[in-house]
Amino acid sequence: MAGKIREGGGDDLEENSEINVTPFIDVMLVLLIIFMVAAPLATVDINVDLPSSVARPAPREDKPVFVTLKQDLTLSLGNGTVARDAFGSELDTITSGNKQTRILLRADKAVGYGDVMDVMNLLRTAGYPKIALVGLEGAPG
Repeated sequence: MAGKIREGGGDDLEENSEINVTPFIDVMLVLLIIFMVAAPLATVDINVDLPSSVARPAPREDKPVFVTLKQDLTLSLGNGTVARDAFGSELDTITSGNKQTRILLRADKAVGYGDVMDVMNLLRTAGYPKIALVGLEGAPG
């Protein structure tokens, strides 16, 4: 409890039942300044070369359908090369017209990102929305 000195003098202290919030406000302002200084230091802005995943691969279908984009930008469907204009009909023949078949897309490491996207758009145009990208399996080198 706080005490209050009377104006008339004397040694008696009168009890004051009001809450003094000034120390509380001072503590809150100090904490606010500490957090304002510490918050920018808590963000991570470091370039890191993250390792590749070694998770178990998803189970494959009985007869997977592979579409391969070679370094010279030719397309292969299964083991045979196919022209881009006949790609949709050849894919329909292999999948028996099942548009929900998962297509496994393999691309050479030297092929650009835009060329891979062109093949993915070709697959979507043919009506195959389920496309999976294939990479090397196992531990990173």
